[in-house]
Amino acid sequence: MNTETAPSAPSYLLADLCVLVDLPPRTVRYYVQIGLVDRPQGETRAARYGATHLEQLLLIKKWTAAGLSLDRIRELLRGEPAPVAPRTRAIGSVEVRSHLMVADGIDVVIEPGRAGLSPEQVRDFIKGVMAVFADVSGGEAAVKAAAQDKQPMKGQDDEPA
Repeated sequence: MNTETAPSAPSYLLADLCVLVDLPPRTVRYYVQIGLVDRPQGETRAARYGATHLEQLLLIKKWTAAGLSLDRIRELLRGEPAPVAPRTRAIGSVEVRSHLMVADGIDVVIEPGRAGLSPEQVRDFIKGVMAVFADVSGGEAAVKAAAQDKQPMKGQDDEPA
């Protein structure tokens, strides 16, 4: 008969787990209560925590130190993609915006810094917008006509005929 047993997964008492993650027991219990950390095996003083609990707590500790909210941490632990919250603009901050006048009444405002666009990408975006407008408005003639409306026509004098 083979008496050797397969190595079992590590399990920890709450006090041992708290030493490993450097968190107080009350905090660990709170994380379990609100569902950030899986429930342990067993109850009360006999409860055992495993490697999964250790990993969860280490991630939570890292992300709270980085300033993430517990709601955001919950989303990350579940693997749910969450939209990145827009950065709040500070008083006195400077932003560069590009205003593209596509046609009379059609303006596009681009904030490349917030959009994460390089100057080359902004140029490509503008070219794309202009191409789409040309397609929608009946071709490039409309775009050229709009550009010529801004310039005086050659061969005309200022006096009325």
